[in-house]
Amino acid sequence: MAMTDAELAAHLAQTAGELLQAVRASGMLSLKALGKAGDATANQFLVHALREQRPDDAVLSEEEKDSHERLDHSRVWIVDPVDGTREYGEERTDWAVHVALAIDGVASVGAVALPGLGIVLRTDRPGAVPAAPERLRMVVSRTRPAAEALAVAEAIGAELVPMGSAGAKAMAVVRGEADIYLHSGGQYEWDSCAPVAVARAHGLHCSRIDGSDLVYNQADTYMPDLLICRREHAAIVLDRLAVAQAG
Repeated sequence: MAMTDAELAAHLAQTAGELLQAVRASGMLSLKALGKAGDATANQFLVHALREQRPDDAVLSEEEKDSHERLDHSRVWIVDPVDGTREYGEERTDWAVHVALAIDGVASVGAVALPGLGIVLRTDRPGAVPAAPERLRMVVSRTRPAAEALAVAEAIGAELVPMGSAGAKAMAVVRGEADIYLHSGGQYEWDSCAPVAVARAHGLHCSRIDGSDLVYNQADTYMPDLLICRREHAAIVLDRLAVAQAG
C-alpha cells in the first residue's frame, strides 16, 4: 500500500536523520566538513526520494538550486535537510530535519525529526500539548536573540530558553518545553514550513508577527518573521509586539 503524504514525510525525515547520525558517527570529518557532508548527504536522499515517490509534485530545498517552475504547482515539498548545521556539527541535540508539503501556499503536511533525541513529530499523529506553567517560557536563539522577542519576554515576564535550530525551537513548544517561539531575524520557507505544519496539527497558533497568515511557495522564499505559541497566548503576544514595534 502506498504511503500517505504524512507517512512519507515522517519516513523521509526519520531516515535522513539516521543518515546524518551515521555521517557524524564516522568521526572522520572536521566541524566545517561535517556540516557540508551532512547537508549534501541528507539533501541528495530527500530530493531523490521525493522525486521518485511524488513525481508530479515540485520540490524546494535549502540545498538545491531553486526553480520558479514550482510556482506553477499546487503541491510543493519544502525541505531543510539539516536545520541547525552548527548544532549538528557540535554534536548537540537541538537540530532537526524538516520535510513538509505546502498545498496552495499552506503548510499542510509535514514532519520534523529531532534525530539527537530519537523523535519525529508529525502532522498525522498530533498529541496533546502539555499545559503551560504560571511563568511562560519563550524559546530564543542561543546566539542572537531577536530584539522583539526580548522586549515581549520582558513585558510579559517570560523566562528565556536559549536553543539552536528553528525546528528544535518550534518543537519545544509542541513538546511543552517552551510556550512561545517568536522570531523576527529573518528565515526562509524551509526553516518554518514543516515546523508550522506540525505545530498547527497540534492545535498551536502560527502566524507572522503582525498576525497575518504564513504563505509558502512564493517567488521570494525569504520569510522575515514567525510566531508559534498556544492559542490562548497569541493575543497578548501580538499586542505586546505591536507596542514594542511602535516604541
